[in-house]
Amino acid sequence: MDPDAVAKAFVEHYYTTFDANRAGLANLYQDSSMLTFEGQKTQGAQNIVAKLTGLPFQQCLHSVQTVDCQPSGPGGGMLVFVSGQIQLAGEQHGLKFSQMFHLMPTQQGSFYVQNDIFRLNYA
Repeated sequence: MDPDAVAKAFVEHYYTTFDANRAGLANLYQDSSMLTFEGQKTQGAQNIVAKLTGLPFQQCLHSVQTVDCQPSGPGGGMLVFVSGQIQLAGEQHGLKFSQMFHLMPTQQGSFYVQNDIFRLNYA
Protein backbone atom coordinates (compact mmCIF):
# COMPACT_ATOMS: atom_id res chain seq x y z
CA MET A 1 0.00 0.00 0.00
CA ASP A 2 1.50 3.31 -1.10
CA PRO A 3 0.45 5.98 1.45
CA ASP A 4 0.78 8.79 -1.10
CA ALA A 5 -1.51 6.97 -3.54
CA VAL A 6 -4.06 6.29 -0.78
CA ALA A 7 -3.96 9.94 0.31
CA LYS A 8 -4.38 11.18 -3.26
CA ALA A 9 -7.31 8.83 -3.90
CA PHE A 10 -8.95 9.80 -0.59
CA VAL A 11 -8.59 13.54 -1.28
CA GLU A 12 -10.02 13.19 -4.78
CA HIS A 13 -12.98 11.19 -3.47
CA TYR A 14 -13.60 13.51 -0.50
CA TYR A 15 -13.71 16.79 -2.45
CA THR A 16 -15.61 15.34 -5.43
CA THR A 17 -18.25 14.07 -2.99
CA PHE A 18 -18.25 17.32 -0.97
CA ASP A 19 -18.81 19.39 -4.11
CA ALA A 20 -21.57 17.15 -5.50
CA ASN A 21 -23.37 15.71 -2.46
CA ARG A 22 -22.10 16.58 1.03
CA ALA A 23 -24.49 14.10 2.67
CA GLY A 24 -22.57 11.37 0.84
CA LEU A 25 -19.58 12.00 3.13
CA ALA A 26 -21.35 10.28 6.06
CA ASN A 27 -19.74 6.89 5.41
CA LEU A 28 -16.25 8.43 5.76
CA TYR A 29 -16.84 9.29 9.44
CA GLN A 30 -17.66 7.24 12.55
CA ASP A 31 -19.22 8.05 15.92
CA SER A 32 -15.76 8.75 17.40
CA SER A 33 -14.78 11.09 14.54
CA MET A 34 -14.25 14.78 15.23
CA LEU A 35 -14.40 17.79 12.91
CA THR A 36 -13.04 21.22 13.77
CA PHE A 37 -14.40 23.65 11.17
CA GLU A 38 -13.13 27.20 11.57
CA GLY A 39 -12.61 26.57 15.29
CA GLN A 40 -15.99 24.90 15.96
CA LYS A 41 -15.75 21.28 17.14
CA THR A 42 -18.32 18.66 16.12
CA GLN A 43 -18.23 14.96 17.02
CA GLY A 44 -19.91 11.94 15.44
CA ALA A 45 -20.72 11.11 11.83
CA GLN A 46 -24.32 12.39 11.92
CA ASN A 47 -23.36 15.67 13.59
CA ILE A 48 -20.45 16.21 11.21
CA VAL A 49 -22.63 15.69 8.14
CA ALA A 50 -25.27 18.00 9.64
CA LYS A 51 -22.57 20.66 10.08
CA LEU A 52 -21.26 20.26 6.51
CA THR A 53 -24.71 20.20 4.88
CA GLY A 54 -25.74 23.21 6.98
CA LEU A 55 -22.95 25.47 5.73
CA PRO A 56 -24.27 28.77 4.30
CA PHE A 57 -23.53 27.87 0.67
CA GLN A 58 -25.01 25.19 -1.54
CA GLN A 59 -22.60 24.99 -4.44
CA CYS A 60 -18.82 25.06 -4.37
CA LEU A 61 -15.83 23.67 -6.19
CA HIS A 62 -12.60 22.66 -4.47
CA SER A 63 -9.30 22.98 -6.31
CA VAL A 64 -6.57 21.03 -4.51
CA GLN A 65 -3.06 22.43 -4.86
CA THR A 66 -1.02 20.26 -2.48
CA VAL A 67 -1.45 16.94 -0.66
CA ASP A 68 1.09 15.85 1.95
CA CYS A 69 0.91 12.54 3.77
CA GLN A 70 2.68 10.81 6.67
CA PRO A 71 2.13 7.45 8.36
CA SER A 72 0.68 7.89 11.85
CA GLY A 73 1.38 5.47 14.66
CA PRO A 74 1.51 1.69 14.84
CA GLY A 75 -2.21 1.30 14.02
CA GLY A 76 -1.75 2.04 10.33
CA GLY A 77 -3.20 5.54 10.40
CA MET A 78 -2.25 8.39 8.09
CA LEU A 79 -2.09 12.16 8.38
CA VAL A 80 -3.14 13.94 5.21
CA PHE A 81 -2.66 17.70 4.85
CA VAL A 82 -4.37 19.51 1.97
CA SER A 83 -4.14 23.07 0.72
CA GLY A 84 -6.12 24.60 -2.09
CA GLN A 85 -8.91 26.94 -3.07
CA ILE A 86 -12.66 26.72 -2.73
CA GLN A 87 -14.81 28.59 -5.22
CA LEU A 88 -18.28 29.44 -3.96
CA ALA A 89 -21.11 29.83 -6.46
CA GLY A 90 -21.68 33.48 -7.32
CA GLU A 91 -18.36 34.65 -5.85
CA GLN A 92 -15.70 36.17 -8.09
CA HIS A 93 -12.64 35.08 -6.10
CA GLY A 94 -11.76 31.72 -4.61
CA LEU A 95 -10.92 31.31 -0.94
CA LYS A 96 -7.68 29.62 0.12
CA PHE A 97 -8.09 26.76 2.59
CA SER A 98 -6.08 24.17 4.51
CA GLN A 99 -7.47 20.89 5.77
CA MET A 100 -5.92 18.08 7.80
CA PHE A 101 -7.34 14.54 7.93
CA HIS A 102 -6.27 11.78 10.31
CA LEU A 103 -7.28 8.59 8.52
CA MET A 104 -7.56 5.30 10.40
CA PRO A 105 -7.91 1.84 8.85
CA THR A 106 -11.16 -0.12 9.08
CA GLN A 107 -11.41 -3.88 9.49
CA GLN A 108 -12.73 -3.99 5.91
CA GLY A 109 -9.41 -2.66 4.57
CA SER A 110 -10.47 0.91 3.83
CA PHE A 111 -10.06 4.09 5.89
CA TYR A 112 -12.31 6.42 7.88
CA VAL A 113 -11.72 10.00 9.04
CA GLN A 114 -10.91 10.05 12.77
CA ASN A 115 -10.00 13.76 12.82
CA ASP A 116 -10.71 16.55 10.35
CA ILE A 117 -9.55 20.16 10.79
CA PHE A 118 -10.55 22.84 8.26
CA ARG A 119 -9.42 26.46 8.10
CA LEU A 120 -9.79 29.24 5.57
CA ASN A 121 -6.47 31.03 5.00
CA TYR A 122 -6.82 34.79 4.98
CA ALA A 123 -3.93 36.80 3.55
